[in-house]
Amino acid sequence: MSKRKNHGYKKSGKKPNPANKPPVGKRQAHGGGPAKGKGTDGKKPVIAEVTCSGLTNEGKGIIQWDGKKLEVEHLLPGETAEVAVSTKGRHTTAQLKRVIQPSSDRVEPPCVYFYECGGCQLQHMNNEAQVDFKQKTVDALMKPFGKPQAMLTMEHPYAYRNKSHTTFGLSRDRQVIGGLYASNSHEIIPMDHCLIHDPKADEIAGTIKGILRTTKLQPYNEDTGNGFLRHVLIKVGKTSGQIMVVLVAASSVFPGKNNFVKALRKAHPEITTLVHNVNNKDTSMVLGDEEKVLFGPGTITDTLGGMEFVISAKSFYQVNPVQTEKLYDKAMEMADLTGKETVIDAYCGVGTIGLIAAKTAGRVIGVELNNDAVRDAIRNAKRNSVKNARFYQGDAGKFMVEMAERGEKADVVMMDPPRKGSDEAFLSSVVKLQPERIVYVSCNPETQVRDFEYLEKNGYNVEEIQPVDMFPQTVHVECCALLVREQ
Repeated sequence: MSKRKNHGYKKSGKKPNPANKPPVGKRQAHGGGPAKGKGTDGKKPVIAEVTCSGLTNEGKGIIQWDGKKLEVEHLLPGETAEVAVSTKGRHTTAQLKRVIQPSSDRVEPPCVYFYECGGCQLQHMNNEAQVDFKQKTVDALMKPFGKPQAMLTMEHPYAYRNKSHTTFGLSRDRQVIGGLYASNSHEIIPMDHCLIHDPKADEIAGTIKGILRTTKLQPYNEDTGNGFLRHVLIKVGKTSGQIMVVLVAASSVFPGKNNFVKALRKAHPEITTLVHNVNNKDTSMVLGDEEKVLFGPGTITDTLGGMEFVISAKSFYQVNPVQTEKLYDKAMEMADLTGKETVIDAYCGVGTIGLIAAKTAGRVIGVELNNDAVRDAIRNAKRNSVKNARFYQGDAGKFMVEMAERGEKADVVMMDPPRKGSDEAFLSSVVKLQPERIVYVSCNPETQVRDFEYLEKNGYNVEEIQPVDMFPQTVHVECCALLVREQ
């Protein structure tokens, strides 16, 4: 789900429309509809009948109005609709009022919070239309480098996330609420469940909300600096069944700690570890640096690719294990390992892809900036009796430059950077090392394409592109690509 900085916000006390009817044939706006009253230039919004000609990469409908190209949320190609057009200076926006002629791809979103939340952007499309949209988006982005393979889809595209994040606050009538931030705002939508979360995680978050309501503990308010609990992060081992609950608080002092832990464990004996994380900074980061284990080992385990992995609160682990299996299978196929190769696992996280690669590689070297993740990776190597993998804390780019300067070689570089992609310093270090193959895994095809341009200019050709629907109901796509060095 989206992570928006909660700074200077008001907590929403609005209840979602339980019917959650899409705005088809109605003159009343849905939860994400236009603002009431006058336009921002002192004029009433203009109501116009338009036809949607396509979708942006963010899944918004494209319309033409008064010679302008505008974007409209929740509108599908071919649909005729009424929109409210508002103008502020040179900036013109359009919001959906009602759909006059719906597309055959339109469905009623199963989530009652869909039109408010914004975490999922595509629930108003059927599954086939979602996949088609993502495939076309990736195909268009990747066109300069070749035709991508058909999307690897998910059979059951709900309840897939093994990590959930709930923000807590107070409603306008001073009641404790928990949920996610509303789209493009700092308001908390009170939510009991999210259809892409693990149901057990949402159940636990609901229990915590109930405990807060019956104790003196208060949600933290960034405006006043008062209160205790900021967020709750829950990680679920989909295979192991183990559950980690991380209470992110503004203070290391936990009033009534023993009673809180006792109440939560009584309600949910399935929780295997409980962590108190301290984040007392004005930051968009959810987790702080300080951490105290209140119960259990402070970690959970899960199985991926036939290997067992230890996962801590701060370490990265793919959120959709079902699709991750497909993604990593494809990555191993692209790596084409024979048992002799030296593999660099850059951005290695807890070592998942590197340890799986170690089964068929000569040796694996994992590099990661996050010290907690490196510690987990080392433990994971020992847990799985992997003796041909080593993990180092540090900058992977500098590490590879130093390898090249020592005359060392790597046959394959496997890289899985964050959404912003890699920077030129990192990519230049890959080029200096001159691996035969690069397996590039990305959660953002747009930055991946940018990085392809640099690598192609420096002697690498994109040979294969495999998109994976890692995040159903959202616009996000994972892509795995093989680049081969020119001989």
